[in-house]
Amino acid sequence: MTKPVLYGFDGSTFVRSVRMVLRDKGIDYDQVPLNVLEGEPLTPEHRTRHPFGKVPVLEIDGMTLLETDAICRYLEATHPAPSLVPDDPKDRARMNMVIGLVNSYGYGACIGAVGYHLFPDFLGNPDEAAYAEMLARAKTFLGLVMKIRGEAPWLAGTAPSLADYFLGPVVFYIAISPVAGELLAVPGVQDWWDRMSVHETFKATEPDLG
Repeated sequence: MTKPVLYGFDGSTFVRSVRMVLRDKGIDYDQVPLNVLEGEPLTPEHRTRHPFGKVPVLEIDGMTLLETDAICRYLEATHPAPSLVPDDPKDRARMNMVIGLVNSYGYGACIGAVGYHLFPDFLGNPDEAAYAEMLARAKTFLGLVMKIRGEAPWLAGTAPSLADYFLGPVVFYIAISPVAGELLAVPGVQDWWDRMSVHETFKATEPDLG
């Protein structure tokens, strides 16, 4: 059987989400580390896999899978143990909401605020007004996620789920950035981050930022 191939570098938050799921499921794979910050996914070769030049892309079971959510759900469906999707319908709805919020609002706002300090060239050197807006949106996003989480130890219940695996890699960059104090101070975030940051799979997939 052909080994799966994951396209994307470890520094990508979305690639890390997929790597976490692959690790939990015990799936051996090869990785082609296309560096987003250096524009490597925009090459003609990679655009044959993903016309918009994005990562991750996973080649598995004779398929080419695009988009992190679709990739993770395919891996969950084909390798259901250990489960990363809650059994309870309400918890599952919470998980789906958080994933949707990360994809639609959270990633752009949080990585935008962090990137202003860590990799401004990649973001086109946003001005102070754009930075302030991204920071405000990041706070709104994190506050909403923590409201959805409620009193649960994890974002969608009593065990880690895909929701945690989507948000964790984003907050990793927050935690090493100058905005850590402001964003981790959003009620509930630090408590969750203290738990997420020592999670075995999360620690095992930490990118080497050199």
